[in-house]
Order: sequence, then structure tokens, then C-alpha cells
Amino acid sequence: MINFHGQTIAITGGASGIGAATAALLREHGATVHIFDLPEVDVTRRATLAAAFAALGPLDAVIANAGIGRPVSTDETTDEEFARTLDVNLAGVFRTLQLAAAHMKPQRRGAIVLTASTNSYDGEADLMAYNASKAGVLGLLHTAANELGPWGIRVNAVCPGLIRTPLTRSSFASPETLKEYFRAIPLGRGGEASEVAQAIAFLASSAASYITGAALLVDGGQMCTKFGTWNEERATFDGDHWSLR
Repeated sequence: MINFHGQTIAITGGASGIGAATAALLREHGATVHIFDLPEVDVTRRATLAAAFAALGPLDAVIANAGIGRPVSTDETTDEEFARTLDVNLAGVFRTLQLAAAHMKPQRRGAIVLTASTNSYDGEADLMAYNASKAGVLGLLHTAANELGPWGIRVNAVCPGLIRTPLTRSSFASPETLKEYFRAIPLGRGGEASEVAQAIAFLASSAASYITGAALLVDGGQMCTKFGTWNEERATFDGDHWSLR
């Protein structure tokens, strides 16, 4: 059983979605959780992020989860939108990771979990900036795991697929969109924020004590498919999930 009693954990983007679900789960398992989120803490501003870390004592784990994303075609992606997305999703993770490592090195232990995405691997249309930022997170993951291992600091990532959060509300509101999207998900449905939180908690815990540099897919099997799993010949779509007849 995962146990965080007596442990202190900080999480960026912890006020909603996956972050809020993770914070709630960690507290349920006994952790003291500090949420870094707007407006008090902005991951694009090193000074406010550094001040938040400086105000804390020893940290057992840090979850770099803050992120943004908006569907827009490549043709219509402005320099400003591209830069803003990378500043939050990539540079923000870098700042969090760097400051967390500095905080943990003196204690020679710690766990850092990054929120990447299935979009770290694929080229989903109309998400040029988001995809680029999440692909970059895996570069941070591998480098940090390599450099911080000797200090006893583990660095891992979760790669969620389509998860029900405020960012994806419009997608989940359209049964027709879900029907087509979920054809290529073996489990036949989208995920819940609480399911990603379970994966994050595992990677942050001592249960994952010999795991570092790993990117854990939390996608219902989406990334293992090529031509899709579901069709009307053997299954029905019930508004928000596919099921066998």
C-alpha cells in the first residue's frame, strides 16, 4: 500500500484537473501537500516559483504538472501562442525541475514526477505548440534522471491520453467526437483525473524506488494501437464508451 505519512510534497498546477486529483489522493495517503498555482505562483516567473520553494522545508516529492493547451491549426498558431505554451509546459517544467533538484540535493533523496502526454509521441492535428512542448518534456525527463540519479533523486513522467479535465470539457461534451476518438482506445473510453493521479502517486512513492527515467502511459492502451480497436460490427457506443455486444 502506498503511504505518504510524514512526507511533504509540492505540486504545480494543483488547483484543478489532474493536479487537484493528485493533491487530494496524496493527502488521502497522509502527505502534506503544497499547491503551487496561479495567481500566487506562476511557473513562467522564476522569482515567484523560487520563493515558493524557499518557503518550504525538506521535500520528499515534487510534481511538475502545470500546463496549458488550446486547439489551433499550425497555420493559425502565432509566435505569441507558441512561445506562451512552451513557456508554461516546457520552460515551466524545467524551472520546477531545476529548483526541486536544488532543494533535494542536500538531503540526497527525493522523487520528481513530470506530466508529459501521449502527445509527447504523436502529431495530433491542431496542437503544434502543445505537442512540441510535451515532446520536450521527455528530453528533460531523460537528462534529469541521468544527472540526478547519483544524488538519490528519481525523475519519472506520466503520459496521459484523453482525460476528463477542464481543458478537455468540450471534447467530452460531444458524443460524436468521443465515438470516433475512442475507436482507437482498447479500453473504449476516456480516462479520469483520479486514474492519472494514481499513476503519479505510484511514481512518487517508495513503491517505485528502483524506477527512474520512465514515462508511464496512462491512456487506456491508445498508444499500442494502429488501426483502431472498435467498430459497429461487434460493439456499440453508449454515449461515452464502447462496449462489446
